[in-house]
Amino acid sequence: MSDTSPNHTLQIRPAAGRMRAAYQGHIIADSNDVLILTEGAMAPVAYFPTGDVEMGYFARTERSTHCPFKGDAAYYTVTLEGEVLENVAWTYEDPLPGAVQIDGRLAFYADRIEVYAVSGETSPHDHHTDVDAVVQHTDSGGGQSQKDHWPTNVEEPKG
Repeated sequence: MSDTSPNHTLQIRPAAGRMRAAYQGHIIADSNDVLILTEGAMAPVAYFPTGDVEMGYFARTERSTHCPFKGDAAYYTVTLEGEVLENVAWTYEDPLPGAVQIDGRLAFYADRIEVYAVSGETSPHDHHTDVDAVVQHTDSGGGQSQKDHWPTNVEEPKG
């Protein structure tokens, strides 16, 4: 914990477990080494190590801001699925002494990128998380399944 002012505190602690960041179902960060920063009365923010972020989707922008408690922030734009999310992530490359733990980490605006904890080894974005349900809806080759088939999720080819 860093106490940079009598009325303003930063608390940095490890996340309870694995966390991910995703945009429209595309996982762009996945880590067991996330730090949670709580600053005053603001909502907690997850900081992912850049080594656990798919940096190929990211481009540095000209934007920068200054926080008197953390230092100078640099911003990134994410381009994914044809969409450009301007300044959606930030990092403190040379944080002030009370925030050195977040050096080399990226955070995301939670109203634009979904940031969530992953329980066990699956998450809402993992495929086939309920194997039993998949098996029950699958034809074993004899023309029958234990449950009705799921509706199709693709359209017929147009021809």
